[in-house]
Amino acid sequence: MAKITYNKLVRDRIPEIIESSGKAAITEILDDVTYKRLLDAKLVEELQEYQESDSIEELADLVEVIYAILRYKEVSLGDFNSIRQNKAEERGSFQKRILLVEVSE
Repeated sequence: MAKITYNKLVRDRIPEIIESSGKAAITEILDDVTYKRLLDAKLVEELQEYQESDSIEELADLVEVIYAILRYKEVSLGDFNSIRQNKAEERGSFQKRILLVEVSE
Protein backbone atom coordinates (compact mmCIF):
# COMPACT_ATOMS: atom_id res chain seq x y z
CA MET A 1 0.00 0.00 0.00
CA ALA A 2 1.41 3.41 -1.04
CA LYS A 3 1.65 6.17 1.56
CA ILE A 4 1.75 9.89 0.99
CA THR A 5 2.93 12.08 3.88
CA TYR A 6 1.35 15.53 4.06
CA ASN A 7 1.88 16.99 7.57
CA LYS A 8 -0.40 19.91 6.76
CA LEU A 9 -3.49 21.47 8.25
CA VAL A 10 -6.65 20.33 6.47
CA ARG A 11 -10.34 21.14 6.66
CA ASP A 12 -12.29 19.23 9.33
CA ARG A 13 -14.07 16.83 6.97
CA ILE A 14 -11.03 15.85 4.87
CA PRO A 15 -10.20 12.72 6.92
CA GLU A 16 -13.84 11.59 6.62
CA ILE A 17 -13.77 12.17 2.86
CA ILE A 18 -10.51 10.23 2.53
CA GLU A 19 -11.87 7.31 4.54
CA SER A 20 -15.12 7.23 2.57
CA SER A 21 -13.00 6.55 -0.52
CA GLY A 22 -11.59 3.41 1.12
CA LYS A 23 -8.27 4.92 2.18
CA ALA A 24 -6.92 5.35 5.72
CA ALA A 25 -6.14 8.80 7.10
CA ILE A 26 -3.74 9.12 10.03
CA THR A 27 -4.43 12.37 11.90
CA GLU A 28 -3.63 14.11 15.15
CA ILE A 29 -5.08 17.08 17.02
CA LEU A 30 -2.72 20.05 17.20
CA ASP A 31 -1.70 22.04 20.27
CA ASP A 32 -2.35 25.80 20.20
CA VAL A 33 1.16 26.85 19.15
CA THR A 34 1.39 24.35 16.29
CA TYR A 35 -2.18 25.08 15.20
CA LYS A 36 -1.47 28.82 14.92
CA ARG A 37 1.80 28.20 13.07
CA LEU A 38 0.06 25.91 10.59
CA LEU A 39 -2.86 28.34 10.18
CA ASP A 40 -0.34 31.03 9.24
CA ALA A 41 1.31 28.63 6.77
CA LYS A 42 -2.11 27.73 5.34
CA LEU A 43 -2.88 31.44 4.91
CA VAL A 44 0.25 31.85 2.77
CA GLU A 45 -0.55 28.64 0.84
CA GLU A 46 -4.11 29.72 0.06
CA LEU A 47 -2.98 33.21 -0.94
CA GLN A 48 -0.45 31.71 -3.37
CA GLU A 49 -3.10 29.38 -4.81
CA TYR A 50 -5.47 32.32 -5.30
CA GLN A 51 -2.76 34.43 -6.93
CA GLU A 52 -1.85 31.61 -9.32
CA SER A 53 -5.44 30.74 -10.27
CA ASP A 54 -7.41 33.99 -9.77
CA SER A 55 -10.20 31.61 -8.71
CA ILE A 56 -13.11 32.66 -6.49
CA GLU A 57 -12.97 29.16 -4.93
CA GLU A 58 -9.38 29.79 -3.84
CA LEU A 59 -10.41 33.20 -2.51
CA ALA A 60 -13.11 31.44 -0.47
CA ASP A 61 -10.45 29.07 0.91
CA LEU A 62 -8.37 32.09 1.92
CA VAL A 63 -11.34 33.62 3.75
CA GLU A 64 -12.01 30.29 5.52
CA VAL A 65 -8.47 30.36 6.89
CA ILE A 66 -8.99 33.95 8.02
CA TYR A 67 -12.17 32.87 9.83
CA ALA A 68 -10.22 30.07 11.54
CA ILE A 69 -7.57 32.56 12.69
CA LEU A 70 -10.29 34.84 14.05
CA ARG A 71 -11.81 31.90 16.00
CA TYR A 72 -8.36 31.02 17.32
CA LYS A 73 -7.87 34.63 18.46
CA GLU A 74 -11.42 34.66 19.88
CA VAL A 75 -12.47 37.59 17.69
CA SER A 76 -16.07 37.51 16.49
CA LEU A 77 -16.94 38.20 12.86
CA GLY A 78 -18.91 41.22 14.07
CA ASP A 79 -15.88 42.65 15.90
CA PHE A 80 -13.65 41.89 12.92
CA ASN A 81 -16.07 43.59 10.54
CA SER A 82 -16.21 46.62 12.84
CA ILE A 83 -12.42 46.86 12.78
CA ARG A 84 -12.48 46.57 8.98
CA GLN A 85 -15.21 49.20 8.64
CA ASN A 86 -13.42 51.62 10.98
CA LYS A 87 -10.24 51.31 8.93
CA ALA A 88 -12.23 51.85 5.74
CA GLU A 89 -13.85 54.97 7.19
CA GLU A 90 -10.55 56.38 8.50
CA ARG A 91 -8.24 55.44 5.64
CA GLY A 92 -10.59 54.46 2.82
CA SER A 93 -10.86 51.17 0.99
CA PHE A 94 -9.49 50.19 -2.42
CA GLN A 95 -12.45 51.10 -4.64
CA LYS A 96 -10.87 54.10 -6.36
CA ARG A 97 -7.89 52.04 -7.64
CA ILE A 98 -5.36 54.69 -6.55
CA LEU A 99 -1.69 54.04 -7.23
CA LEU A 100 0.62 56.17 -5.06
CA VAL A 101 3.53 56.88 -7.35
CA GLU A 102 5.67 59.07 -5.11
CA VAL A 103 5.60 61.64 -2.32
CA SER A 104 7.76 64.80 -2.33
CA GLU A 105 8.69 66.93 0.63
